[in-house]
Amino acid sequence: MPLSKKARIEIYLPDKPKPAYRRLQKAFENEFLQTFGGATVIKNIKGLYLSADGKTDSDKINLVYADTPFDFDKNFKALSKYTNDLREVALEASEEESILIVVHQIYRSI
Repeated sequence: MPLSKKARIEIYLPDKPKPAYRRLQKAFENEFLQTFGGATVIKNIKGLYLSADGKTDSDKINLVYADTPFDFDKNFKALSKYTNDLREVALEASEEESILIVVHQIYRSI
């Protein structure tokens, strides 16, 4: 059977010990479960970045992702709108300046 071309959506969430962050992650897990039939969660990832003063800083991050049934190229506009909506929800529910959401093309063999 040939490979199928799909889109994967990944949300990188700060792992902070605050109820709002736990609720937000559960909401995204449930969104992906109900919308795409499943989700994968990888916890305790280390994220590194440069702070405004040029020093290296790190955060603990949890990754929530799902493979969609949609072709990346054919549904680019809809995927873009959907992920922008997810980002807006994340920004409203958290204290973050930005939330990284990635969409990329994957090839699956099932």
